[in-house]
Amino acid sequence: MRIDRIEARAISDSRGRPTVEVILHAGTLRAMASVPSGKSTGSHEAVELRAADGGVMKVLGNITGEIASELAARDFSTPDALDGFLVDLDGTPDKARLGANAILAVSIASQRLFAEVDGVPLWKAIEKRGGFAAAPPQLYVNLINGGAHANFRLPFQEHMLVCKGKTSEAFAIVRTAFAKLGARLGDVPMGDEGGYAPVFDTLEKPFELLASLVDEYPRTRIAIDAAANELRANAGYDLLGKHLKPTQLAQVYEGLAAHFPLHSIEDPFSEDASADFAYLTDALRGECLVVGDDFTATNPLRIERAAREQAINAVLIKPNQIGSVKEAIEAVCITRSYGWEPICSHRSGETMDTFIADFAYGVGAHGIKAGGFAQKERIAKYERLLEIEREAAE
Repeated sequence: MRIDRIEARAISDSRGRPTVEVILHAGTLRAMASVPSGKSTGSHEAVELRAADGGVMKVLGNITGEIASELAARDFSTPDALDGFLVDLDGTPDKARLGANAILAVSIASQRLFAEVDGVPLWKAIEKRGGFAAAPPQLYVNLINGGAHANFRLPFQEHMLVCKGKTSEAFAIVRTAFAKLGARLGDVPMGDEGGYAPVFDTLEKPFELLASLVDEYPRTRIAIDAAANELRANAGYDLLGKHLKPTQLAQVYEGLAAHFPLHSIEDPFSEDASADFAYLTDALRGECLVVGDDFTATNPLRIERAAREQAINAVLIKPNQIGSVKEAIEAVCITRSYGWEPICSHRSGETMDTFIADFAYGVGAHGIKAGGFAQKERIAKYERLLEIEREAAE
């Protein structure tokens, strides 16, 4: 396949910031993709190239200039070959020259083109590409926002309800739970990821509220993203006016896991605190997943390092952390090779692109984080999962 022409433009993400959208043309075929943007980002992520004012004009120029001309001069027989070429063309370890946002937009759109050529749904093309067994992911629905996504109204960034089973059944359950929680909370602001953003005096209150929903809906459990990078202070962490050493913070997590139906804890410590991750993973003994996000950055090399240190037992997969579909698939494969769980995730600045839904289903992910129900960009991902359920049944 040869990419004849690339169009690129700036669009607004769910926070109103500019991000990248591309359209690839190959003969009579065309495919579109747009990429999300994170807010609480780790230092090990691939570089999202932006101007000082947050603009993406340089990225758009990279796409319609160098990337377009280089792709138009070549035929690619597989999406892996195309992605590999893009990564080599950039030539930097973190995609700082062309921008991970430029490369990923083209990578996703080209995966859609290859799926069209093969005449299969996008999720099926991803399943085949990685040799996966496609399956519906558990829904990790963000009910209560905190941290950097809600002006630190609560210390932990996400409090989620996890629901297993068929997407249509799980979606109905969590949507009802979301509405019930909203009625109980009353008039409160909403966070960046479409969840409620109340203020509470205690760390335990959000867990008590979610635990009451778990009592009503037995197929659900609680998950959190502590996003501890954002809580770092003076060799420790600040929570609700208290300064905690890493050992004290670990005790907080152990207490929460002992008292509430906690399914997973994401980034419980800062991005390079591998010994602290390893301690907590061992202490929880698999009863609660310890998930790497900033810690692993969807980077196969960092996942390998985490495995050597036995630091975690689940990995968050965010394609824009690494910058290409090929590398995101490799991250899933390495995660699975250690018997760990991959959990696919959107970002706080989202678009209407639903690629992450197809990706999560295609790789048979343990779960998918797609946010709350207060924003159309989040709901689009759930609606795509419902479409995939129907496609898979045909």
